[in-house]
Amino acid sequence: MNSKIWLSSPHMGGNELKYIHEAFDANWVAPLGPNVDGFEKDLEHFLNADVKVAALSAGTAALHLALIECGVIHGDEVICQSITFSASANPIAYQGAVPVFIDSEEDTWNMCPIALQQAIEDRISKGKKPKAIIIVHLYGMPAKMDEIISIAMKYEIPIIEDAAEALGSKYKSKACGTLGRFGILSFNGNKIITTSGGGALVCHTQEDKDKAVFLSTQARDNAPHYQHSHIGYNYRMSNITAGIGRGQMEVLNDRVNARRAMNNFYVELFKDVDGVNILSEPSTDFYSNHWLTAITIDDAKTGKTREDLRLKFLEENIESRPLWKPMHMQPVFADAPYYGGTVAEKLFEKGLCLPSGSNLTDPEKERIAQSIKKFFSK
Repeated sequence: MNSKIWLSSPHMGGNELKYIHEAFDANWVAPLGPNVDGFEKDLEHFLNADVKVAALSAGTAALHLALIECGVIHGDEVICQSITFSASANPIAYQGAVPVFIDSEEDTWNMCPIALQQAIEDRISKGKKPKAIIIVHLYGMPAKMDEIISIAMKYEIPIIEDAAEALGSKYKSKACGTLGRFGILSFNGNKIITTSGGGALVCHTQEDKDKAVFLSTQARDNAPHYQHSHIGYNYRMSNITAGIGRGQMEVLNDRVNARRAMNNFYVELFKDVDGVNILSEPSTDFYSNHWLTAITIDDAKTGKTREDLRLKFLEENIESRPLWKPMHMQPVFADAPYYGGTVAEKLFEKGLCLPSGSNLTDPEKERIAQSIKKFFSK
């Protein structure tokens, strides 16, 4: 059997071990140290904005702390994009709050501004003004931030940007993750760069960062003994993990370019296939890192479904995956409010994520191309 072609596998740059060895040599193996400080500074420099970054154990941890800093408590409501990974919504439940899910729009597949406004007005009419809005830059594609920010400002609701998939993406030349009150980054093993596991909270003030660091280190008060006036969490990134991140930051621009090249590879491959649509930037305002290239297949035009293609890939030992199942369709959130139409549902029904790794070789790309050509020629 052919070797496995993965959807998005880790891609090391080569200098990660240098930073790890430095940590071992200095015995900095605790969840603090020069690599953590350096990684945060590297991210701040890359984001090219007046922000402060707190390196944490996961993107989910960052989102949880962002909700806490936005004052979300038990019984509150938080608006959340429906088509996303469950980690965007789960921290809402951690706080005992209620998610209010919003449909997508067809251009970027992200939160629909029209449905967002309808949801806010309806929740307010019911005496439940939402405490925060979690938008997601799906697969690296920036959301329609001007419209979303305008609505959020009108109703004075803070935005939390889930940019877990969008490091290196930009909206109107501004880095995704820097456009809301807080931004969330992820360095999970399948992301555009990885620290094995890890994430970061992007803040706009030193005060917000300091609070995040305090909460992420068990909220220990300034006392000679262990004293706690707040509930804390074990969410800080370790110095060893941050060393991997520092090495990865050296190749981040190369990784973005490679993912975008993979997207161009698929654009060329599907250009003559009627009924296949590739998620693409709607205009020059949007710059996607194309973390994953995703398509929809119109079975009425092609006579084939996304599941047919997924199974064909599986036969060839090529990994692909349906789009995220919308949160409002998940059993765990079956009772949550939902606003919008059926865009997210149709995307899930027809959508497929294609192998998009920055480390795919030419022979692997040729295998993918031949599989697709054979599939659509039948």
